[in-house]
Amino acid sequence: MNPRIVILDVVARRLYWVILAASLWVLLRGHNEPGGGFIGGLVAVSASVLWGLARSPAEAARRLPTGSPVTLAALGVLVAGLSGLPALGQGQAFLTHWWGSLNLGFTELKISTVLLFDIGVYLCVWGALAGYALALIDIDEPSSKRSRET
Repeated sequence: MNPRIVILDVVARRLYWVILAASLWVLLRGHNEPGGGFIGGLVAVSASVLWGLARSPAEAARRLPTGSPVTLAALGVLVAGLSGLPALGQGQAFLTHWWGSLNLGFTELKISTVLLFDIGVYLCVWGALAGYALALIDIDEPSSKRSRET
């Protein structure tokens, strides 16, 4: 085994979770600051690409929350679409977002359907772009397996 691959594998084991935590931070921070679902999803894609390079694209795809990039992207579209339904129930235009607060006793947590929409965008970007990137990484896989067999 190539020593460079071993080093990448060791680094990827630790860095994968750090990158995903950073992507969640960007997702949640974007609610009040620049960032949000799209940028957080891009950061999550980088974690999947790192795992795909260190191990294999198939292993990286299995580590996605749904186990499939296509399913994750479709789930993201569904979640983003569902965020617009509360407005329809109140007779407003689709995707008119609802804002409210949740009293936790010691503090008040502001919530809205905007966060649900951002989560949908996050999942959709992560699934779609991770699937694309992992497919690009996988292009080289069959040729390297064929060269070992001959």
